[in-house]
Amino acid sequence: MDRPAGRSAAGRGDGLTSAAVTPPLHPVDVLLLLTQTDHVLLALREGTGYADGQWNLPSGKLELHEDAISGVVREAREEIGLRLDPAEPRMVTTVHHRNTAGLTRVGLAFAVAYDPARHSEPVNAEPHKCAKIEWFPADLLPSNTYPYTATCVRAFRDGAAFALSGWA
Repeated sequence: MDRPAGRSAAGRGDGLTSAAVTPPLHPVDVLLLLTQTDHVLLALREGTGYADGQWNLPSGKLELHEDAISGVVREAREEIGLRLDPAEPRMVTTVHHRNTAGLTRVGLAFAVAYDPARHSEPVNAEPHKCAKIEWFPADLLPSNTYPYTATCVRAFRDGAAFALSGWA
């Protein structure tokens, strides 16, 4: 049934009502795909209470009033001690993820090619949240890679601008 833009269908017998509906809240994550040739850096979660024992990309939620570039630069520094120039991160994919509890989030994945001459050596800068960091072939991730991370890496490898994770 067509209706003018901005007009409600309430009261038309089509099952739609004018009752207030809470819009979905999707945290926005920034994820870093730090690459070295055909490898990607992953972190093994530990002591967080969520996805412990699984590998994930250095990542985190945007903070209040923070833009995505500032967020990924901050996360790189906080999690792996890497100082990135804000011009370095290149957005490569967006992932809409739903976890096993049904909670959803949107991830903006940024790639940076690791350059030992320009970057410091990545370190585990959050040992209270991370058991270790390690390089893995991007096409051969560990079986215990968190699905959100695996989807980000796969979309990056495939050149996909957008991917879904956990919706099937």
